[in-house]
Amino acid sequence: MSPQRIICSKCGESLYAGIELETPSETIQRHGGYCPKCGKKLGFATENLKIQPQTTPPAQ
Repeated sequence: MSPQRIICSKCGESLYAGIELETPSETIQRHGGYCPKCGKKLGFATENLKIQPQTTPPAQ
């Protein structure tokens, strides 16, 4: 389980998941400013930020 996940708002691609906290700016820079899956230009606006508890997926 990762305490932090950063995902693309357009396609849902995971851009970062990990134990170490990473700023959105670091994630954007690491991906060259674009989502590697859908090509959306990445940006960060606090009004679009969603913070929610991690939910555990159902056991299979």
